[in-house]
Amino acid sequence: MITKTRKTKETDIEISLKLYGVGKSTIDTGVGFLDHMLESFSKHSLIDLNIKCKGDTHIDDHHSVEDVGIVLGSLICDAIYPAEGIERFGSANIVMDEACVSCNLDISNRPYLVYEVDIDGKVGLFDTELAEEFFKAFVSSARISAHIVALRGKNKHHIIEAAFKSLAVAIRRAITKNSRVGIPSTKDVL
Repeated sequence: MITKTRKTKETDIEISLKLYGVGKSTIDTGVGFLDHMLESFSKHSLIDLNIKCKGDTHIDDHHSVEDVGIVLGSLICDAIYPAEGIERFGSANIVMDEACVSCNLDISNRPYLVYEVDIDGKVGLFDTELAEEFFKAFVSSARISAHIVALRGKNKHHIIEAAFKSLAVAIRRAITKNSRVGIPSTKDVL
């Protein structure tokens, strides 16, 4: 397990991660829906996670959601780079009832996010726009390129959960060990 902390006036976060785990998690961000999404992420990525966040949720959930994305992404970055002996590319289409979300990613050391998930409103108390804020922070800090695209769906909960699960499965596939690959770049460095 590797651990990282981040303490600001808005949040106090500690996250521990085991990249090649079994999908066990203990998560308490103070944002119930985010906890549910991160439990799914852990389960389907097979990354073990312990996350504790105390944030200024009396204002709203934005800072907690974004900062958890920053710290989690940063830990993923620390665990992956320099990338060697992994597949590097991963993709997944995840179906949840009527919803289907695709994630294609590259462990590139070049952060870029395409997020085409057009939903507004809330899921319970969770502002749906915060899902994009999480993914932006995560991708930037993890230094990966990811395209997360909703192919169909109506239920906001299903769409967002399929997005988190598709990211999880795509990461699991991208970090799959393959000794024949060596450094997975023609540049000989990632």
